[in-house]
Amino acid sequence: MNAVLTLLALISCSIIILVVPTLVAPFVLDYGVITVGDTGKAVLLCAALSSLAGLFSYRQGANGPFLVKVFIAALLARMILGTAIFVFHGQEFFGGDAITYDVAGAFQLRSWQGDRYYRALVGHFVDEGGGSGWGMVYLVAAVYGLIGRNMLAIQFVNAVLGAVTAPIIFLCAQQVFNNFRVSKLAALAVAFYPSLVLWSSQGLKDGPIVFFLALSIFATLKLGERISLRYIAVLLCSLFAVLSLRFYVFYMLSAAIAGSFVVGMRALTATNFVRQLIVIAMLGLGLTYLGITRYANVQLQNFGKLEAIQRSRLDAARSAESGFGKDVDVSTTAGALSAIPLGLLYLLFAPFPWQLVSLRQSLTLPEMIFWWASVPMLVLGLWFSIRYRLRMISPILSFTLMLSLAYSVFQGNVGTAYRQRAQLLVFYFIFVAVGYVLMLEKREEKKRAIMAERQSVADASVASTLARSREQH
Repeated sequence: MNAVLTLLALISCSIIILVVPTLVAPFVLDYGVITVGDTGKAVLLCAALSSLAGLFSYRQGANGPFLVKVFIAALLARMILGTAIFVFHGQEFFGGDAITYDVAGAFQLRSWQGDRYYRALVGHFVDEGGGSGWGMVYLVAAVYGLIGRNMLAIQFVNAVLGAVTAPIIFLCAQQVFNNFRVSKLAALAVAFYPSLVLWSSQGLKDGPIVFFLALSIFATLKLGERISLRYIAVLLCSLFAVLSLRFYVFYMLSAAIAGSFVVGMRALTATNFVRQLIVIAMLGLGLTYLGITRYANVQLQNFGKLEAIQRSRLDAARSAESGFGKDVDVSTTAGALSAIPLGLLYLLFAPFPWQLVSLRQSLTLPEMIFWWASVPMLVLGLWFSIRYRLRMISPILSFTLMLSLAYSVFQGNVGTAYRQRAQLLVFYFIFVAVGYVLMLEKREEKKRAIMAERQSVADASVASTLARSREQH
């Protein structure tokens, strides 16, 4: 398996370096926004980042070799798909925001170089986005400053982040359930579920958001076990990254993490209580030092009102044929609560078969069938986790619940709901894996019971035969 993955990696990188520039060059004039760049530099940057991610995966004890294989396979899937999207100019078809971030990142780099005109343009872009997404602009600008304008390099950076999310989810599941089969299934689902591969193989902010969400939860689970300055630093950096990418998710994540420390992820003892207070205090001081308190006040004043949510939701509902709930009004508390059932239904299960009216929507059907079939296992896994692991899963459960309800109110477009579901799927898959393993163990237990019964009948038959034989003699 290692030899096969290594060979595939070498072949893929060689094709990208040697063939991709030839395929893309004839189309550059027609697609002036998209730049070819140096594919060799893009591959080299990807190799450097993947080496760090691979080392992190390998150093996870006995699970290291498995995690490295999952990471490399997941990375190759994302690199191949990302390269295909780049070569055939599928950015607009799959996610037009990639072109926006490419342009904004190039402008941001000019701004850092002292150009006031481009500084004003970038400021206008960030303000129009509600102050959200500037972290992605900075990431693109940093990469362009390092190797030159190169959209493929951004896709490969996201591919590494998306691929290493699978080992992180494995570690989260292992931290809570300590069951290799559960952790393995969750990691494989995150590594190869089509939409998760798609969103993290493009120059979109979805891949980094999911990565930092998973990293935040992992650091939280580790801190619930013991105090560690390393994991406090990881959690602070991850929270700040989430804030820079999608600010309203940051607030729900922070509330979930703070709540889990208040409730406690372990049995409540004096030692655990003191540890939880220390962690909360250090996180609070760290976030204050980063200026998040002041930033949060501005964001909440501008965008924390139901009227603002209603305007955004209505724009999404009316902007395309895939809009839904155009007559829903969430500008009041009663309206927001009444929107939750329909919104939650679309968030979790859309697009429905009768909504597959275009090629882009039809491509989602195979994975949606898989997801719909997984729902019973999701419910079973949630029931088991709440009953037997409630304290330990509190950060995951509270965050996914809050974000699911928030998106149920906020979203009014099937396409956007489908895309943002990725932020929840990586955690839902943990519970799906729990439910599947429970079903599997129940089936295995039933088989063992049947085999034991058959063996008992056979033993009784042999004993009866021997008894009759002795009576005859």
